[in-house]
Amino acid sequence: MVERHVAPRTDQRRQIGRTGTYGGRMPQLITWSSEAELTSALAHKTGLGDHFQTENVPLNGSNLESSLKHGGVAILKLGEGRYLGLVNGRILHHDLSTRRVSWEEIADSVLEGSGFGSMGSGLDRLLESCGTAHSERARARRAILCQRLHARSLGTLRVLSADPGTGFFRQWRDAGLIRTAAGFVVAHFLETLLWLGVWWAAGQAAMTGRLDAGWMLGWVLLMACLVPARVWTTCSQSRLTLGTSGLLKQRILAGALRLNPEQVASEGAGRFFSRVMEIQSLDAAALSGGLMSAVSLVEAVVAGSVLWLGAGGGLLAALFAGWAVGAVLLAWRYGRARMRWTDERLALTHDLTEKMVGHRTRLAQEAPERRHSAEDSALEEYHGISARMDRSAVLFTAVVPYGWLLTGIAGLMPAFIGGESAARLAVTLGGILLAQQALQRFTGGAAQLASAAISWRCVAPLFHAAGNMERPQRCEVPPARTVADAADVAFRYPNGSRAVLDGVSLRIERGDWVLLEGESGKGKSTLVSILAGLREPTAGLLTSGGLDRRSMGTALWRKRIAAAPQYHENHILSGTLAFNLLLGRGWPPASQDLADAEQVCRELGLGPLLERMPAGIQQMVGETGWQLSQGERSRVFLARALLQQSEMVILDESFAALDPENLRQAMECTLKRAETLLVVAHP
Repeated sequence: MVERHVAPRTDQRRQIGRTGTYGGRMPQLITWSSEAELTSALAHKTGLGDHFQTENVPLNGSNLESSLKHGGVAILKLGEGRYLGLVNGRILHHDLSTRRVSWEEIADSVLEGSGFGSMGSGLDRLLESCGTAHSERARARRAILCQRLHARSLGTLRVLSADPGTGFFRQWRDAGLIRTAAGFVVAHFLETLLWLGVWWAAGQAAMTGRLDAGWMLGWVLLMACLVPARVWTTCSQSRLTLGTSGLLKQRILAGALRLNPEQVASEGAGRFFSRVMEIQSLDAAALSGGLMSAVSLVEAVVAGSVLWLGAGGGLLAALFAGWAVGAVLLAWRYGRARMRWTDERLALTHDLTEKMVGHRTRLAQEAPERRHSAEDSALEEYHGISARMDRSAVLFTAVVPYGWLLTGIAGLMPAFIGGESAARLAVTLGGILLAQQALQRFTGGAAQLASAAISWRCVAPLFHAAGNMERPQRCEVPPARTVADAADVAFRYPNGSRAVLDGVSLRIERGDWVLLEGESGKGKSTLVSILAGLREPTAGLLTSGGLDRRSMGTALWRKRIAAAPQYHENHILSGTLAFNLLLGRGWPPASQDLADAEQVCRELGLGPLLERMPAGIQQMVGETGWQLSQGERSRVFLARALLQQSEMVILDESFAALDPENLRQAMECTLKRAETLLVVAHP
């Protein structure tokens, strides 16, 4: 597809180069007539390949400047059939070359293309009457227009970014964090040199007894230079930490959504809650601990060099090297103690969560005198492990840095008694203090790295699951009457002793309304998950429109076949009601999407609910929002499936929680909006 751009036809190339209402010619911008071709060309040019995600950013006067300046790789629609490709402040040509343009040129094109450019002529006359300099009129005109249109829609910027499951280092590089990390290293190295210079100047003046204006001026200049260096170091570290943390959380969230359903079901709520707790500490501990350890390594090398060249000579350097080896051994001992403590803590969290989920069963079936016996023994074991870890922590974090300070000063005494020069003694004392600072950073960083390494054991499955990306398919699905065709489909759960489905054949054509009945445990929900693309059959053939799921691609398959799973496998997410209804559409929604969602809700009998909600369809729902009844939740799940506008809708016991009146309304709405329907119910 990209090769077609290399030698484009003249009718495919457009330029915006006309005299508009801005008092001059509009900027010459190459546009594309096909959004799909432009998307493919951008992905090829920027190396995104087949695995990327898109985000629609609504443009208005208030965010026009910031969106165009920091949009990255994006597609800007300038009008019907006119698309502009942006690559970090450059526009993409049809031969895949790029040309730098200012955001002002693009902003003028957006304002002109959105129909608000006609306001520019009146503003020109106003600015001329005010005596505004001709060179400043364009900037003033643009600022006034953006202010007037701060809440008016100017179009949509479609931003392309790498999928969270791609290589993490590449995401780190694309986010500009390599440059940030290099800046942090340079800033910290400069800060260390300035700090040594401050100590050298102060020691030279103090030890020689000469405190003249020249030395004081040099010391003040070094201290003044140390302040911006420290600010640079802190800002670089903050940007690096926040950027890496954001990328890590995006990848872990993507991994959670790509986990195998059987893996999710087998671990339970308690274990996943434990993982979430570890995720909260992983990014901060890993980044802060890694940076502190890296900084401590640099400081240790510098301190060792200073001690080697200072008054103590090889004695102090060897003493520091031995002390550092001992610090590493104590760090390993502390890490093992913390690992045992974390395992015990996560086990307690898992056990507590599962007991909270099943507390009604415990109240009904467990004898009161036995409810806390297991908890008491577990807490006693946890208390003993915590005490051992605390002793290791005190020995590691307190003895290592402050013990070295006493040892280093004692090692400097022979040189002091031997009459070494004041300058060498001052520099050596600074080296001892720098070594103590390095050890203090190392103890703090190593403790955090140990915590991060232990947390990584829980988070690693989610991190690696994000890489389970399916290659997007570019095939076109031919029009076909058959929506779903299963032939001799079989399915067996991992480590299952028998097949849940065996030799199932089913054909559903466009316009069919099918009712599937069966007793519990007979595989109805398993068949639904296979038809919806959540699971793959272990045997047999399943096609839609003549193509199987691998040929069509999971995304397109799930777009063609929408499903509302059973109540316990469907969820209301913490967010607005509109967000929960429109999960199968683009976000942020268009006004028509919100109107469709409200109309479907009223057809399903949720009109009184919308009227009771203060914010209507924008009301926050979920665990911390407006609480929905079971019947209301069931109809929200049903509306979510209908609003996807798929070719076939599958409802797995979606009507079980409805009373007769609500059931009648829900059936009427479903039959009206679903062209092809499969309903699963108990007989």
